[in-house]
Amino acid sequence: MTCGFFDYLKVLGMEKKKIYLFCSAGMSTSLLVSKMKAQAEKYEVPVIIAAYPEALAAEKGAEADVILLGPQIAYTLAEVQKQLPHKPVEVIDSVLYGKLDGLGVLKAAVATIKKANQ
Repeated sequence: MTCGFFDYLKVLGMEKKKIYLFCSAGMSTSLLVSKMKAQAEKYEVPVIIAAYPEALAAEKGAEADVILLGPQIAYTLAEVQKQLPHKPVEVIDSVLYGKLDGLGVLKAAVATIKKANQ
């Protein structure tokens, strides 16, 4: 069932989609990124996943297909959306973040990409 969920990205083409996570210093999301990468590899999801400090959101976010903000910087959502008006920006669900649920966050990111491309 999960495998079919990611088929949407495979249909979009060969270019990998970029999922960029931002947090206070770029460190607290690194473990989550590792778990997301493991799930992406397991299900052959064509994505590039990376974490950066929030100070680089405008610069690095411009390259991303979806921007995910750590719950601890949820207050920056409006500002990041303003800086990157043509990019989907979401706050990572705090429960998924707290559990380091790589698959859950990956699914949420893919759903956001899908919604943005409709």
